[in-house]
Amino acid sequence: MTDLKSMTIEELTGFMREIGEKPFRAKQIFKWIHKMHTESFDEMTDISLSLRERLKETALLTCIRPVREQKSRDGTAKYLFELPDGNRIESVKMDYRHGHSVCISSQVGCAMGCEFCASTIGGLVRNLTAAEMLDQVYVIEKNNNIKVSNVVVMGSGEPLQNLKNLLVFLKNINVEEGDNISLRNITVSTCGIVPAMYELAEYRLPVTLAVSLHAPSDSIRRQIMPVAKVYPINELMAACRDYFEITGRRISFEYSLMEGVNDSEEQAEELAMLLKDMNCHVNLINVNPIEEKDFKKTHKRAIMAFKNILEKNQINATIRRELGQDIDGACGQLRRRYPQ
Repeated sequence: MTDLKSMTIEELTGFMREIGEKPFRAKQIFKWIHKMHTESFDEMTDISLSLRERLKETALLTCIRPVREQKSRDGTAKYLFELPDGNRIESVKMDYRHGHSVCISSQVGCAMGCEFCASTIGGLVRNLTAAEMLDQVYVIEKNNNIKVSNVVVMGSGEPLQNLKNLLVFLKNINVEEGDNISLRNITVSTCGIVPAMYELAEYRLPVTLAVSLHAPSDSIRRQIMPVAKVYPINELMAACRDYFEITGRRISFEYSLMEGVNDSEEQAEELAMLLKDMNCHVNLINVNPIEEKDFKKTHKRAIMAFKNILEKNQINATIRRELGQDIDGACGQLRRRYPQ
């Protein structure tokens, strides 16, 4: 069966031709799926009954099912979704003065093995389809009667290991016939899959690339991020510079501070030297607790000292607000499965 929600509007037009329908039907169907967020062909009332019946026979509308919603004291909401095959993923809605932001997952589980992240516990099951990525946004919008303004692809999984489906997601979430979310309001994270970073840059999309750095040197990074054993930090920095040169979008570096691991003033100086002359921004994140790990949070005074050193060296840095931690909805806390 053809998954219509995972098709671009051009692919859907081709599909209409294949089944003997007029191409303009594609825009009608696309709008029902991506703007109206319909879950049934029967709701598509401006196309003929015969076409609706034919679509039921030849195609499907992938829909994910919300299983659980948890509300944080700070207003953040975490959603547990069940996929059509029974696998489960988590997404997070965050409310800001500038609008609603949603953090979505790109894979069921994760293969990257970062020591401080819960998403990788249990390994990788599979990539999400473009439809499953899109539907995380659509269901949250529909169930809360809101319009999402920002999307961060930072939930479970490594997005650049699922680049093909990620690109369809980005195209469909952005088009006028769909949710029409500006690509400038979308952030894609990566732990540093260097070849895929070069490939993504070639599409010249104005999305923000958030690189999970978490250490100023290979020696530390290899201890907490296995990807660093494959792509050393000099190769990663070269890919970051290439991304900026091609897209004009500054790199956002994610840096989770862990007491006694990567939070000393000497390491802050080392990080400042590493990022010298780069058009970038550093998000400092105090590591979030994970049941299976024993990384300790950095003291607030040490975080401020770290930030001040970066700023003294003309590196833009902010300390990220801790949202959703009480519901395990903060950075590094999303999981493949969740107990009911």
